[in-house]
Amino acid sequence: MKVLLIKTSSIGDLLHVFPALTDAARALPDLTLDWVVERDLASIPTWHPAVRRTISVSYRHWRFHPIKGIFGGPLAGFRRELRAERYDRILDAQGLYKSAVISRLADCGERHGFDYGSAREKMASLAYRHRHAIPRTLHAIERQRQLFAEALGYPLPQTAYDYGIDRARLAADGPGGRYLVFLHGTAWRTKLWPVDHWRALARRVAPEGLQVRLPFFGERDRARAEAIAEATPGAVLHPTPTLEQAAALVAGAEGCVTVDTGLGHLSAALGIPTVSVYGPSSPGLTGTRGPHQRHLASDLSCPPCRQRSCALTHRRDEPAPWMAAQHDSAVWLSL
Repeated sequence: MKVLLIKTSSIGDLLHVFPALTDAARALPDLTLDWVVERDLASIPTWHPAVRRTISVSYRHWRFHPIKGIFGGPLAGFRRELRAERYDRILDAQGLYKSAVISRLADCGERHGFDYGSAREKMASLAYRHRHAIPRTLHAIERQRQLFAEALGYPLPQTAYDYGIDRARLAADGPGGRYLVFLHGTAWRTKLWPVDHWRALARRVAPEGLQVRLPFFGERDRARAEAIAEATPGAVLHPTPTLEQAAALVAGAEGCVTVDTGLGHLSAALGIPTVSVYGPSSPGLTGTRGPHQRHLASDLSCPPCRQRSCALTHRRDEPAPWMAAQHDSAVWLSL
C-alpha cells in the first residue's frame, strides 16, 4: 500500500503521529509512506524508519504570494512533486484548511481525513472522499492511531505506544557525558517558568554529579539561559541553531525538565525521564506521553486558559502568575 501522509507541523504534532506509523508498518508489511511536512521540520519524519521520503511545503512563505505561487515558482514545483506518483491513500492527519488544500492539490489517490465533528477546522472535512469520526476527547496520539487504522484498514492495536525512534542514532552527535536538559524556552510567554525557579532547580542538580545544559534558539532564549547559568556553577549554554542539534542534545540527556514546548515531546518519545510543567495549556489531550513522564499543572483556578497573554501581568517577558505556583521543589521531587 502506498500512502501520502499530510501532517505539516508542529514538532509535537508530528511526533504524535509516530506511534500510528509504527502500528501501520507492523500491520501492513508492504507499506510505502511519503510525508508532506513544513520545510523547517522536514528532518523529523526521517527519524521514523517507515517513512520513505519527505515532500517539503513552504506554506508560511507561499501564503503571502498565493496567486504567483499557484501558477508558477516553488508552489507549482510542489504540485508537480505531489502528483509525481499515484497513491492508494492520501491521508490528511491534520484536519486544517491548509492541509485539506494540500490533499486536493495532490489529487493522486483516495482522500481520507477527519469528519466534520472531528477535524480541528470543521470545513476541512469537505475535501475528503472518506471521512472518519475520531473522538476529540482522546489524546492526540490515540486520535492518530485510530485514524490510521480506519483509513488504512487494519484493526486498532491495543499495544502501548511505540514511537519507533532510534535514540542512539539521534544522540550520536550529542555532547556526551551525564547531564540534564532544561527546555526553558517557548513561543508563548504565558508558558514560561520563572528564572528564579530554574536557578533553584539547577542548584539542586549540581550535587548529583549531573551537568545542566541550557539550549537556546534566539536572543530572547539566550538572555534567559544566561540568567539561569550565571547563578548555576557548571551550567553550559548550548546554542542549537538547527533542529538536528537540538534533537541530539535531548537524545543524550539522562533527564529533562521542560515547559510546554515541542522538544519536550521528543524527550518523552525517547523515554527520557521528563518533568513537564503546564499552565495555560493542559496535558490531557496534547501532553507528553511515554515512559518515565511526570506532568505538573497549576492548581490555580484560571488554567488551562489556552491564552498567549495573561491579563494579570503586564511586562512583555514576565511569566504568567500561574507559573509561580509550581515551585522548584515540586519539580525536584518529581525528578
